[in-house]
Amino acid sequence: MLEKIDNFITWFDGVVWGLPLIILVLLVGILMTARTGLLQVRHLPRALRYMVKNEEGGTGEVSSFGALCTALSATIGTGNIVGVATAIVAGGPGALFWMWIAAFFGMATKYAEGLLAIKFRTVDSNGHVLGGPFYYIENGMGKRWKWLAKAFAFFGAAAGLMGIGTFVQINGISDAVHNYFDKNDKWTLSLLGTDYSWTIVITAIAVTLCAGLVIIGGLKRIASVSEIVVPFMAIFYVLATLIVVIANAKAIPGALAEVFEGAFGLRAVGGGALGAMLVAMQKGIARGIFSNESGLGSAPIAAAAAKTHEPARQGLVSMTGTFVDTIIICTMTGLCIITTGSWNIGLKGAAVTQNAFESGFSFAPSLGSFILMLSLVFFAFTTIIGWNYYAERCMEYLTNGNMKAVKAYRWLYILAVFAGPFMAIEIVWNISDIFNGMMAFPNLIALIALSGIVAAETRKYFIKVKEQNLR
Repeated sequence: MLEKIDNFITWFDGVVWGLPLIILVLLVGILMTARTGLLQVRHLPRALRYMVKNEEGGTGEVSSFGALCTALSATIGTGNIVGVATAIVAGGPGALFWMWIAAFFGMATKYAEGLLAIKFRTVDSNGHVLGGPFYYIENGMGKRWKWLAKAFAFFGAAAGLMGIGTFVQINGISDAVHNYFDKNDKWTLSLLGTDYSWTIVITAIAVTLCAGLVIIGGLKRIASVSEIVVPFMAIFYVLATLIVVIANAKAIPGALAEVFEGAFGLRAVGGGALGAMLVAMQKGIARGIFSNESGLGSAPIAAAAAKTHEPARQGLVSMTGTFVDTIIICTMTGLCIITTGSWNIGLKGAAVTQNAFESGFSFAPSLGSFILMLSLVFFAFTTIIGWNYYAERCMEYLTNGNMKAVKAYRWLYILAVFAGPFMAIEIVWNISDIFNGMMAFPNLIALIALSGIVAAETRKYFIKVKEQNLR
């Protein structure tokens, strides 16, 4: 019975993340790129300046940088380490190229999401902000589309509780800790007839307690923690990956050649080229979206809380999230894996990246392994708290502001964090993929419908920038 369920989940994951969704994600990114005039290239320097420069006097609950860090806390997670490894092992080095393509067009998508989040958000008399795809669907497309907004909110709440927010992240943390401290299962504990390493049990308890303390504090505590942890962990990880890549500098030209050849199936024999290309494309785009969440509609929920008066400005800030997540962090992970050859030696998941770090830190392999474990713990932990905010806002909209239901969901979420390490990793990843894909459909439909508003708001903002010479 369990095998049949597993097979069905695997099959349905393939259906959800088949060519139709991949093509739709790319088409929306291309549409937004065209309608905003290649904004992700022309205005990236401005966006990076805005990223660290908060707008003064804006309406919202947290600073623009705080909203970005909340979004980044949710996006920089296991996808940057485990997801990249999974994509490259399954689709070859060419998957990294398709992650870049997804990120390039995804930056325009993320810009549109951030812009619409501010334009159509709601602010009550107490200053409480609620916004995201559900409100730009309902208020932007019209009340008759409220069912689509509700569908997004349902899938978002489900993704948080049963996938990307809980199971995947805590599973990644416990797996990393277990592999470092008790890889051979010397210390085990029997629970419900199954033996688990004590490292997994202790990790489940510790992470659940820490996550609970932050989650119970709400958005402002999540944002304040994210503003400190996210920049630190991103810089720390990139520096570590630089050491690995520099140690294998001679392999970089060959690695880049593998990326571009693999992206188009150039090394495949005969008619297998198209098949190899499609596998690389599917794995690269799927894992790229899982990592940076462009098109999923999650990040605009955090963007809506930013203190700003300018929708386009927050759109630019939101856009930098995809740049940091995929163009910088995922690229560095991918180069580590490919230059060390860790992707084709029979390893899976975090073990692939762990092997790359141990090879790169040849002078101290245990140090490389420890750094990776620490990075994965930080990445996944912040994703847990960031996704809790997304999922609770989805529940708030879904239940028409019933805060008792939201609080009950919060406790279920914390319980799911505890349960995650004891679930099979393959099923966990497939469930996460499914809910991510189901979230994307309503959001992508809304982005297409509202692309004219995005284009108009963009033109209006940059005319204003030009006239006032804003910096």
